[in-house]
Amino acid sequence: MTGRIAKILMAAAMMSLLAACAGGARPGGGRMPVVTDPAPIVSGTMRPYQIRGRWYHPEEQPNYDETGLASWYGAQFNGRPTATGERFDMNALTAAHKTLPLPGLVEVTNTANGRSIVVRVNDRGPFVDNRIIDLSRGSAEALGLLERGVGEVRVRYLGRAPRLGSAQPVQYAATVSPAPPAPRPQQAPESAAYWIQAGAFSDRNAARRVADRLGDRATVDVANRGDSPLYRVLVGPWPDPNAAETARQAVVARGYADALLISAR
Repeated sequence: MTGRIAKILMAAAMMSLLAACAGGARPGGGRMPVVTDPAPIVSGTMRPYQIRGRWYHPEEQPNYDETGLASWYGAQFNGRPTATGERFDMNALTAAHKTLPLPGLVEVTNTANGRSIVVRVNDRGPFVDNRIIDLSRGSAEALGLLERGVGEVRVRYLGRAPRLGSAQPVQYAATVSPAPPAPRPQQAPESAAYWIQAGAFSDRNAARRVADRLGDRATVDVANRGDSPLYRVLVGPWPDPNAAETARQAVVARGYADALLISAR
């Protein structure tokens, strides 16, 4: 019994930690995180600095939106301090940028396959000509850049990062549009009315990976059964909409900007 209570408390703590971000509308459609508990910008990272004879001038860039090459870094730097003082976790959704405020959030889109994720920028780099961002191994994997090593991406600055979140597990952004609210999943008990749809996928394995990373309360449900099944990742259930909305915000903060609250009734 004691072990079960400890497990419940740990899960609750994780959900509270991740709820630092909430969903908000963006001009291009869809949703993106809105930070309600922003981390202070690390002042030392905003000073001009010189690398290999070249000067870099960090500054606030609210309209930053650039397309260029991304690279990634992993095991060689795992566990080392980043420019913000956070420990580098090669499996977290993080990145390095030469001049954006630290820590911050950026949306990174792989122009080759359309995958998009939100990553925490907490380090400086890459100091290689024509590369605009250096991704963690986890970020590169989520975007489908792991095998290629370098690829073209679009980077859009979203603003300040939350105080916590530098070591969250890798999460995949949905590569297909989420399905509209659907009938109650077969697994839902009578007392549970609300679920979070984290994403919808045409590939069962992709959906399974996402569910595994979202924890014990995540399941894969098959919608539109037939020639073109859609695999929905559902998290829950929750008995009331307030609890479910808190959970949805936590899912958004973990990189699923299009997470939906759906009713199983």
